[in-house]
Amino acid sequence: MSRFDGAEPARVARVDRGRLTVLGACGPARVVPSAALYADDSGGPAVGDWVAVRGEVAVELLPRTSAFTRTAAGRTSAPQVVAANMDAVLVVDSLAGPLRLTRIQRYLAVAWGSGASPVVVLTKADLCDDDDAEVAAVRADAPGTHVLAVSSLTGQGVDAVAALLGPGCTGAMVGPSGVGKSSLLNALTGGAVADTREVRDDGRGRHTTTARQLHLLPGGGLLIDTPGMRELGLHDDADGLDRAFADVAEAAGQCRFRDCEHRTEPGCAVAAAIDDGVLDPDRLRSWRKLQRESERQQARADARVRATQQARAKALVRSVRTSRAGRGATR
Repeated sequence: MSRFDGAEPARVARVDRGRLTVLGACGPARVVPSAALYADDSGGPAVGDWVAVRGEVAVELLPRTSAFTRTAAGRTSAPQVVAANMDAVLVVDSLAGPLRLTRIQRYLAVAWGSGASPVVVLTKADLCDDDDAEVAAVRADAPGTHVLAVSSLTGQGVDAVAALLGPGCTGAMVGPSGVGKSSLLNALTGGAVADTREVRDDGRGRHTTTARQLHLLPGGGLLIDTPGMRELGLHDDADGLDRAFADVAEAAGQCRFRDCEHRTEPGCAVAAAIDDGVLDPDRLRSWRKLQRESERQQARADARVRATQQARAKALVRSVRTSRAGRGATR
């Protein structure tokens, strides 16, 4: 921090229009982000970021150690950082209805690619007849991922989640609406810091969290609560996909041909694993679907970057021509 005279590090706890709520040595404060925070492709400050603060101004965004990043909703291909500098990503889903393994797979692909450690947290265990069986099903479908069943109502599993977020550790909860993120936050903090609502009659969730926010936990950990996501578009998540589908990726690495499409090619280790019952064909189908999506998003992102570079080059040419024309007129 020596290169910033009078600047101090602070953690972004909330982002509002034109203002940041930050946690620093003197406690929470409201500061104004400088234009420098939006100068690159980082997308500006996100909850969990560290910033350099001088007075009432955040003057620089400090490097991130991890980031849960999705493609922004809508037609844009721009990345959107949901949470930054987490040690763990809590992928939250509910046991109150049928398991949606494909949805969990999508969140895990982004979580693995974030640079943090993913944990699947299955809420509302008190509404499930056999939560052990559901946990086993998710574990089988998410190799290498810790899976917990919790009930914010009875307290089941809450201590296990709290143990993941010890002093100085930061977690981020992600998941769709109505799966119990706000209730879990209240259970972890021991108070009503987040509003909660019952799910709708059709079983779909209601939005109770309206903004991302960093909360301090009693044990010294921190937890970022995020609103439910209607869309979770992949963004440059090739590494995350390989981690989320480690079984498929490992088999694919043993195929005879490097460009094997895992269909009818000779020497395909993926097809052999399916025939031997080692690999679930549904896993292969999910992997292919998410791979195609990731490749499409990357192509769109590359096109956006090219368009931006071309626009800057044209603007530079116009600026040079205008400058030359101005010098010629004064001669």
